[in-house]
Amino acid sequence: MSLADFFTPIDLKEIVPKSGYYTSQLGSKVEQHTVHFPDLDQKYDIAIIGVLDDRNSTNNPGCALGPDYVRERFYKLNEGGYNTKIVDLGNIRQGETVTDTYFAVKTVVSELIKKDIIPIIIGGGQDITYAQYLAYEQLEQKVDLVVVDSHFDLDDDAENESIETTSTSYLNKIFLHEPNYLFNYSNLGYQTYFASQDSLRVMEKLYFDVHRLGELSGQIAVAEPVIRNAGMISFDISAIRSSDAMANANATPNGLYGEEACQVCRYAGFNDKLTSIGFYEFNPAYDNNGQTAMLLAQMIWYFIDGVYNRKKDFPLSPKSQYLIYKTSLKHDDHELVFVKSKKSDRWWMQVPYPTGGSKNERFHLVPCRYEDYKTAVSGELPDLWWRTYQKLV
Repeated sequence: MSLADFFTPIDLKEIVPKSGYYTSQLGSKVEQHTVHFPDLDQKYDIAIIGVLDDRNSTNNPGCALGPDYVRERFYKLNEGGYNTKIVDLGNIRQGETVTDTYFAVKTVVSELIKKDIIPIIIGGGQDITYAQYLAYEQLEQKVDLVVVDSHFDLDDDAENESIETTSTSYLNKIFLHEPNYLFNYSNLGYQTYFASQDSLRVMEKLYFDVHRLGELSGQIAVAEPVIRNAGMISFDISAIRSSDAMANANATPNGLYGEEACQVCRYAGFNDKLTSIGFYEFNPAYDNNGQTAMLLAQMIWYFIDGVYNRKKDFPLSPKSQYLIYKTSLKHDDHELVFVKSKKSDRWWMQVPYPTGGSKNERFHLVPCRYEDYKTAVSGELPDLWWRTYQKLV
């Protein structure tokens, strides 16, 4: 089966302004699937994919119509100071069943990753995150998942034995999926009154990283090491405050500011490990003057800007590009090792594998902040080190 079988072409009549695009605008730079499906053996760095399925989006019908509204705004933005190699593959049509849509997304994402092309998915419901995750099972590749969301989508859908899930329960599917290809899950921007104490206990028990909105508010740089660890990202548009992004039936007054959402996306682009990102739950029926579509277009622009400014300082070679810092704890002979990149000033922490944990490597490198190094220098064990070690056991 060809990937072209999953897609419908882009209808440019609905998108292109009457006067056309300036040569500097992305609309004249992006290769588009309008008649013939693009040849993916040409060298593209990024592929844009729309998903026209919102059947399992909870309380937000209409978000399947979002991709073309975002395209309309995105194509009018100017290219940054680099030569983009982006292809827009069009929209994955709604399958006969939701399972068919998941199969299409999973297949497309895994094939693009194999070709070293980063898919940008514009949903649809956030349940599509599960299909995005299943691509890594197909690749037999462990993955770190980062979700930007005001809720933990852990509702119980035990009655549903099929592959289908919903936008409020897909995390259960991912956590319980066998075989397990999830190494770590992190949440950015959850709001405590939307999180049950049971769900918080689950996160703690599994040593997952969860970060309240209050932790990030006004200091979004806290999110950078978390994002730097991600292999895939899922962004629920309702994580942004309704005054900045009202185009979602579940929008709430509190959340990330628009510029913070853009910064998160730029951090995501910078991440050398990241191989796919999805933006979900944008519903044009609730948009006011296209404001949310424009914000989402700018978020994608910042992600692309990050990709083309990657420092490629992970994995850590050559060693001459790094500084090694060693420190001991107060009540322990154990030595903690930190690594700092000269290229980007970013920090990593070495966490040793337990005996027999890994045949090939002696330690796992986890992205961290300068503050973690300062904690270790003061003689205390950083919480991030402990949580990572527990996952390696």
